[in-house]
Amino acid sequence: MKIFLDTANLESIKKFNDMGLLDGITTNPSLLSKEGGDPASMMKSITDIINGDVSLEVVSTNYDGMIQEGRDLRKYGSNVVVKVPMTPDGLKACKTLTSEGIPVNVTLIFSANQALLAAKSGAKYVSPFIGRLDDIGQNGMSLIEDIAKIFPMYDFETEILVASIRHPIHVVEAAKIGADVVTLPPAVLDKMLRHPLTDIGLKNFLADWEKLKEQNLGTK
Repeated sequence: MKIFLDTANLESIKKFNDMGLLDGITTNPSLLSKEGGDPASMMKSITDIINGDVSLEVVSTNYDGMIQEGRDLRKYGSNVVVKVPMTPDGLKACKTLTSEGIPVNVTLIFSANQALLAAKSGAKYVSPFIGRLDDIGQNGMSLIEDIAKIFPMYDFETEILVASIRHPIHVVEAAKIGADVVTLPPAVLDKMLRHPLTDIGLKNFLADWEKLKEQNLGTK
């Protein structure tokens, strides 16, 4: 399963990329706004740092605007995937951009029907938002299960990109189902790295090593 980082924070991107953990990045206007600064400069920096796919999102809601923005965003790098919303104009834009060789990530997916339509329009990725479904009392992970059953039956090449992940358990559940990609906030990826028993074990190893050094010094 591929791991994408859901952020526009360059420090976090460099940190986890240097560990060899990142297969790509997802961004959106909210994440870029959170960082401040020049969005064009940030997007170019992200595409330069990351070898994998970088999803950059359009802000237009109409077909013509999405097409123009999609073409412009692709200029930031050959690894740019244009993110469009799950709307009629979004699917139309997805079909056009895909036919031009520009990969598309259809975002804001909340049902298997939407995922199916996005795949038929040629999307490289569909992004189901599981955390937001959980927030309204639905089971977001069951949506991933449904999509994972449907896509192989019809040989769709579209990848399931699990978004709106709130905690590490979501990642494990998505992996068990066989999702292609998870995109995580830096805080969630950081939690995946840690376990209290790892910290205790390391502390004990170091303490034992210091004790051993003291014993050897005492015999000289």
